[in-house]
Parts: sequence; C-alpha cells; structure tokens
Amino acid sequence: MGYTTIELEVLERKAVLTLNRPHAMNAMDFTMMKELANCFEALHKEKDVQVLIIKGAGRVFSAGGDVKAMVGSNDFADFGEIMDDITRLAVAYYTLPMITISQVHGAAAGLGFSLVLGSDIIVAEETAKLAMNFIGIGLIPDGGGHFHMQERVGTVKAKQMIWEGKVMNGKEALAQGLIDYNVPEDAAATTVDQIVGKLLASPIAAMLETKQILHAEKLPELERILQGEANAQSKMRNSKDHQEGIQAFVEKRMPEFIGK
Repeated sequence: MGYTTIELEVLERKAVLTLNRPHAMNAMDFTMMKELANCFEALHKEKDVQVLIIKGAGRVFSAGGDVKAMVGSNDFADFGEIMDDITRLAVAYYTLPMITISQVHGAAAGLGFSLVLGSDIIVAEETAKLAMNFIGIGLIPDGGGHFHMQERVGTVKAKQMIWEGKVMNGKEALAQGLIDYNVPEDAAATTVDQIVGKLLASPIAAMLETKQILHAEKLPELERILQGEANAQSKMRNSKDHQEGIQAFVEKRMPEFIGK
C-alpha cells in the first residue's frame, strides 16, 4: 500500500513508521490521519513484526493537527469522517500485536502527543516540546488523549494537565510520568536502537501476550472515551472559542476566549 504523508519500512521483526510532512512540521492533515489508520490496520497482518518504531521526519515528531487546514481546507468539511479516522487509528494502534515505541525529537503536540502517549515505550530528547495543548484552540484532546493521559498520570492530574496545556521538555515530562526515557539531544535514535536490540533478544512473544491481556481488558474503556471525544469535539468545533483560537493561531496573537 502506498502512502503520501507517511513512510513504512518493514525490516524482518522490526518496522519503522515515519511521519513525513516535514515542510508542515508533520502536522496531521486529513490525509495523514486516514493513512495512519489504514497503516495501523494493515500492520495487524504483519505476523513477523514484533516491534514498531514511530518517528517524525525533519525537525519535529509532529506539531499535532493541521490548524491551518482547519481554517482553509475542504479536507475538514466532513468532521464526522475525520473523527472516525482518528478513532480507527487510535484503536488499531492500541491493539497492535507488537511493542510500539515513540522516538521523539522536537515538538510532539496535540494529536501528535496523543499518538506518542499511546505507545508502549516513549523515548524523548531533553529538548523536546511535549504538549497536550488542544485547549489553546478551544478543543479537547482526541485520539484517545484522555485515556492515555489518565493511564499515565491518573484522573486528577490528567484533568489538570489537559486544562493547562503546558509545553514540557523531556525532563519535565519524565518527572510527570508521561514518558519513559529522557535522553540528550540527538540521542533518541541511538537509545531506541538499544531498546529494540534488547527487546528482540528477549522472549518477546511472552511480552506480547502480556500486552494483549492487559490491553484487551482496557479496550472497551478506550472505545467509550473515543466516542466521548468525538461527540465533545464536534460541539467544541462549532464553539466561538474554537473559532477565536484558530484565528488567533493563524494571526500569531493571543486568543480572547469568552467561554462559549
């Protein structure tokens, strides 16, 4: 299957997926969301692959959803279809029968950060900028962001962090329990290679059985949260605060929210 916004390389027991819109900081437009969903679903059929690495081309992992496309592109006309694709990619990624590793440099924000948090292992460089920052444009996390934040830090902390939308570096994210490895700048790839080598030299089939058992137990909760995110995001998409948020983003100014 050919892709235009992502690249997939399968190397025996390991696969590497690269978000490949470097000119747009790997922001996720409608095409990338659909291609990620299709790719994750297709990877379920790769029976020999036991480890999947996700990374970004260029200077960042992903700046999140393509905010400029929200303003000017017909890609965002069918919001229901977009949310369906986000749900598909989140479920397919969470249920992959392989160990998933996010290799983060630069920014991982919004939907990009939701994808990172859905990984089994997260490696981020100390200079990374990690943020669940949907609140800045009057939206809520999607892509299972609520679920993954709650899994990582608990309900109370997840609420507070989502409401704040703070941008964290690798050290701060590690201290909060949001990532697993905080490494020096330019060291993420080497660290991930070492982790992959250790995993492939381990009884990884047994490890994957553990993942399947634990994730099967949590899957209905993830699916309920994804439905809630889709419903709430649809409401927020039509809010005055969201329209102000994206307009302020494009105009590079502080938004003036009114709570409506």
